[in-house]
Amino acid sequence: MNTNASLSGKIRSMSETPSPTDHGRVDADGTVYVVTSAGERRVGQVPDVGPDEAMAFFVRRYESLETEVNLLKQRVASGSVSPEEARKQVGALRTSILEANAVGDLDALAASLDEVTPVLETKAAERREARARQHEETKAAKEQMVAEAEALAAGNDWRGGVNRFRALLEQWKTLPRIDRATDDELWHRFSSARTTYTRRRKAQFAQQAEQREAARRTKEKIIVEAERLSTSTEWGPTARAFRDLMAQWKAAGPAPRDVDDELWKRFRGLQDVFFDARNAVFREQDAEFAQNLAAKQELLDEAERTILPVTDVERARGQLRDFLERFNAYGKVPREAIRTVDNRVRALEQAVKQAADKEWKRTDPQARERAAGTVAMLGSQIEKLTAQAESAQARGEERKAEQLRESITTYQGWLDQAQKTLDEFSA
Repeated sequence: MNTNASLSGKIRSMSETPSPTDHGRVDADGTVYVVTSAGERRVGQVPDVGPDEAMAFFVRRYESLETEVNLLKQRVASGSVSPEEARKQVGALRTSILEANAVGDLDALAASLDEVTPVLETKAAERREARARQHEETKAAKEQMVAEAEALAAGNDWRGGVNRFRALLEQWKTLPRIDRATDDELWHRFSSARTTYTRRRKAQFAQQAEQREAARRTKEKIIVEAERLSTSTEWGPTARAFRDLMAQWKAAGPAPRDVDDELWKRFRGLQDVFFDARNAVFREQDAEFAQNLAAKQELLDEAERTILPVTDVERARGQLRDFLERFNAYGKVPREAIRTVDNRVRALEQAVKQAADKEWKRTDPQARERAAGTVAMLGSQIEKLTAQAESAQARGEERKAEQLRESITTYQGWLDQAQKTLDEFSA
């Protein structure tokens, strides 16, 4: 049923009722009376006016009450007034109508307020349903907010978490309350999560502050040591010491933000003092070492031409000694050339050593005797195996003869290698 249409129809029907003057009269002295179901009662007197005007005055009061009734019905139909407030207004308006100093059908006007009752019941039911839906929606929203707050409280988002908790709190304030027990329980969980997060965050920041302060003290000690090292001329050990200090610096972690950059500038400046001084010395050395390198390369070129290949061991040994004496007379070479130069020197030394070893092996009487003995032993063994193979073949033992011939082949390979070794002594 359309409540608005029903009320509108009833409002129109009221306008078709008999004239309000049918429910009143005026005495000759100008006193006005109204007639209700309870009887006739005096409503007032308008001095110095005629009867019609006196009656019209009190009719206008009735019409004003009628207007209030119609407005109330419209407000109830539109839902612009709560059922509870509407009931209060109906009761107050009913009393005003029944006691009003006005002329009109007061009984009918008061009775017309009863038409509001079923509409109020419908509106009240709609409001209860709306409140129930809102209750569930608000409860779900708050439960979701509580779950998010508890997740934040258990996490470590110390930056974004603060802003999120602030946003959640503002959102919570905009939501209506639900039933007290549930609302209090959810708020307690939300508030506890926020408190837990705040405490953990403060503890974390306090720990970080303590760590940063410890890092500051460590870095200041490193700077003191760096100041001592910055003027050292022990380039190698001091460079290693600075590398160790750098490792300590990184391990110390960040100091408080307002001093960390300044501490780094001081430390870096002390490193620059040392390494700039070392590099200046190395540049001077490199100029000298470049001259040494040129001289040593020239000597190497000459030695490689005259010593290699080694054909006379004794002569090569003498040339190598002379080369090394002249070579070592020059100082250091640039670091990037050390390996190349050393490799060429070692190649010369290795060539002479290998030639000497070969010569010694060739002329060693004991080695020659051992080689000859090996050749004789292997030849004798081959003759013995050959005789056994021929005998087995004669007896028809083909399998044994084949095995003996395989052994002869193996021994013959050994004999060839031993003979080659013996021949070297005659070269």
